[in-house]
Amino acid sequence: MADVIRPTDDQARGMARGLMTGARFAALGVLLEDGQPMVTRVAFGLDPQGHPISLISDLAQHTQALRQHPACSLLVGEPGAKGDALTHPRLSLLAEAAFVPRDSADHDTVAAAYLAHQPKAKLYLQFADFSFVRFTITAAHLNGGFGKAFRLAAADLLPGD
Repeated sequence: MADVIRPTDDQARGMARGLMTGARFAALGVLLEDGQPMVTRVAFGLDPQGHPISLISDLAQHTQALRQHPACSLLVGEPGAKGDALTHPRLSLLAEAAFVPRDSADHDTVAAAYLAHQPKAKLYLQFADFSFVRFTITAAHLNGGFGKAFRLAAADLLPGD
């Protein structure tokens, strides 16, 4: 069988970055303590360097899973209002999660970037159980629509690279 993965080009990089920039939500895949996979929806944003971030509660099962097993995945890209959902672009990000401590030097910068994209999240910042998590991308898979599959490196997704 022929390899269906296309060579990564500037168009694929641009589409992937556009999906990340435009995403307000993502599906987050984690491994639970017993090794079972779980997928949940989280709010999504980018820090000033272009790394995915989210604001999540310590009470959530996926937060506990990320603290146990930081390896995770995120899926961004929503189907359009018309047509087959599988023809719309989507980006799967493989990542390592790291929590941003409230007393860290970059917490306020991360918060400002996140709130610019998710202004209603300001309420959650008041609660002590909410933390920012930064996702360091290790690889990505872009499905740009039928017959448009690409593998991307982390550097392909960061602005200015």
